Order: sequence, then structure tokens, then C-alpha cells
Amino acid sequence: MQELPVVVIGAGPVGLAAAANLVARGISVRVYEAGSAVGANVRDWGHVRLFSPWEYNIDPASRSLLEKTTWQEPDAQSYPTGRELIEGYLLPLAETAELAPVIEYGARVVAIGRRGIDKVVSRERELRPFQLVIRDREGGTHRVLARAIIDASGTWTTPNPAGAGGMPADGEEALADRIAYGIPDVLGRDRDLHVGRTTLVLGAGHSAANVLLDLVELSEQDAATEAIWVTRGRDLSRVYGGGANDQLAARGDLGQRLRRLVESGRIQLVSGIAIGGIREQGGRLYLDGETAEGGKTIGPADRIVACTGQRPDLSLTRELRVEFDPWLESARTLGPMIDPNLHSCGSVPPHGHRELSHPEPGFYTVGIKSYGRAPTFLMLTGYEQVRSVVAAIAGNIIDADDVKLTLPETGVCSAAPAGASACCGGPAPDPVAACCADDAVAKADGKGGCGCGPAKLPEPVTTSSCCGKVA
Repeated sequence: MQELPVVVIGAGPVGLAAAANLVARGISVRVYEAGSAVGANVRDWGHVRLFSPWEYNIDPASRSLLEKTTWQEPDAQSYPTGRELIEGYLLPLAETAELAPVIEYGARVVAIGRRGIDKVVSRERELRPFQLVIRDREGGTHRVLARAIIDASGTWTTPNPAGAGGMPADGEEALADRIAYGIPDVLGRDRDLHVGRTTLVLGAGHSAANVLLDLVELSEQDAATEAIWVTRGRDLSRVYGGGANDQLAARGDLGQRLRRLVESGRIQLVSGIAIGGIREQGGRLYLDGETAEGGKTIGPADRIVACTGQRPDLSLTRELRVEFDPWLESARTLGPMIDPNLHSCGSVPPHGHRELSHPEPGFYTVGIKSYGRAPTFLMLTGYEQVRSVVAAIAGNIIDADDVKLTLPETGVCSAAPAGASACCGGPAPDPVAACCADDAVAKADGKGGCGCGPAKLPEPVTTSSCCGKVA
């Protein structure tokens, strides 16, 4: 087993960081990337500017590899686009002498199991190597063995449908050629599909905000270009953000620009509607949905952009003993820490190999896939995840457990749901007795926390402060 490599699935930012950490510890590694080049998913949204500056986007172990080359580190305070992230960081990293020989492109992992046994067998299970079935560019398959697996394959290629309830809306599949998912390049390669037309944008996250802002910019070139923004919920505080209170200034600015365009009437907003059907009439598209007041139809439009988030592809782990959060489909232990029903501050408790492992010894879910359907992931989180996981694989549990994660605040703490704590970070990680996870993190850093106190306090907590700062 020790002579076998650790397999990393995915050559995106977190997958490459995992490989760099394995190299740093002298552990053999193989990276399998389904795309034809490094950062294949990032390339799809390469036109989008990140709202986190370079200082949050470079992994320390990867930096160490790059510093041995002629690589010039970008300005820490500048904001890269996805394309600049690839060209200025991921591509040079993948081409280092240490990583270039271990990355295989056009290699899609389609199944994982243990050699010679299925998931039912328990006896000496941990002594059996992992077996991965890999499909190549030509459609053929081959098998490889591994001592451990780090799944950093992401969720970008498995978007949520436009329909409410987690299922495609009526007509969605039939009209798929007029629906885009994710963040189309409205000002670039996809310009002709949107210029002079009306686009319906679904979703209430930063992806939707980027598309809407691009459509408004396009309308300045052609006044016939229009955007209609459709959201399931009515509370848009998360996408509008904390403005000047957001420590990621670009993220705060994005939300504030969007708010101004809605309030000025440049963007038509229809909120509080659950989409049930998409239909074509007279060559144009209409959305049919339900609101609190009854049925409603939105349209006409020419195209739809569904920025409704992504979900993990769990099919490849069918023969592994894995546990996922029942509603987020995240790593199970991580679920309560990132649950968007409770968590709204944009920071999470430090977490590592223990939260990212499964009942299957040696298998870890990392990166945005570890968050399942939760939308609050930052690359910096993934870098600390893989540092901890690799330390655990190396047998250094003290180092693996020494997890440190400091994320920038969003400046947004929405009201807690009924029955939940007034604090904004969700439940405290056991055994820390505090009213919310952010309180626990703040106190660990020597800050004042929320003032929640230990769980044994007789009176319920109603403070609105968070993370050592007054909200």
C-alpha cells in the first residue's frame, strides 16, 4: 500500500494544492484531470473577475514550488480574472518539474472502489488498495491503484436545474439549447446570443450578479438589450452584501452596484417565485411559477441564464463507504458548520481531515465539492483543507489537527431563522460550548466573541454581535 501513489481527482486550484502538499512531504502522487488542460472548470468562467485578491488565491505549498522557477508572483492586492488565475498561477504550477510528470489530462474518473471487494465487505477492508476506473479521451477505460484518494473534482459541471424543488422545470430539457447554466461570457464569446435581446437571469448569488452587470453593460452598446432578474426568495441581502463592511471590497462593490441598478429600474426584478415551467410561445420564452399570491408568468424573453448553483456528482463513489450531509450533500461532519439555512457570515470554523474524511479509510472530499450544495466556499478554505488532509495521510496527526483558517468577513449577518441562535455563524462545533461557530472561532483567536458564554448559561442569548465585532 505504501508503495502506491495518492490519487488526486481534478487539476483545479485545490487539486493542484493537494498535489503540491503531497510532493512537499515526499509522497508519490498522480493527478487525473477530466479536461484537456489545467483548470478546465475555471476556463469556463475565465472572463469573470474574482472578488478575492491574489493574496487569498495562492496556496503556500504551491508557492514554494513556483519560487524555485522564474515565476513572478502577482500583486497580492490585485484581483485576477479566472483566465489570469490560470495563466499567472495554475499553468506555471502545473508545469513545474515536480507536478508536470504526475498530471494526466483527458482522464475522467468514472468509478472508485476497493480492489477485489465491494462496499459490503468489512474484513481487512483498509488493507485493500483503492481501484479507480478512468476513461480516456478516446472513450477507453483502464484501472489504477491508489493508497488514498483526494477528491477535488468540484461541482461546476453538475449545475442545479432552473426549476424549483431541485428538479428540472417542465419544458426545461426540451428548451435546453436556449438555456445557459453558470456564467456565460455575455460581453465576449456569447455576446451575439444576448445583444439586442431580453435575457431572464435566475438566481440570487454572485454568479447571477456578474451576469446581470454584464447585461447592463451590453445594453449601453445596444439599448434593445434587456435583463430580467428572477429569484426564488425575497431576501436579497446575501447577494447585495455588506458594502463597505465587506473585507473583500470587490464583493461588497458587486452587490452595491447590483442594488443601485435594481432600484433605478435598469434591471427588472421579480422575486419570490418558484419556477415550475418553461415554455415557448411565438418564438419567445415564458416562465410559469408560483408566488405567495398565486400563479405568475414572466416574459417574454429570448434566453435564460440559470445561476442556480451546483451540486456534487456522487455517482463515482457508489462502491465506497461514504457519508454526506442529508440535505447539503457535503461531507457529513462539515454540514452543520456551513449550512446556508443558518450560516450567513461568509466565514466557517477551521476544519480539516477529520471533517473531510468518510467511513472509507483514506478517502477525502475537498474543495468546493466538500461543501456540496452550500455556496460559501473560498479557495483559501480549500488550501487549508488539503494541507490538513495530506498531513493526515503522511501520518502526522498533530500537524493535521493544527488547522488554522482566517477568512475575510462579509459584513452581512442576516436575522437568524426561527428557533436558531441569534449569532450568524451556525451551530458551534462540538465540544466548544458557544452559541455559534463564529463565536467559537473569535474566542479561539482571543477576541471577545458574541458574548454568548458557555452553553450552561440559564438565559437564552439574543446578542446581535458576531466574531468579536459588533454587527
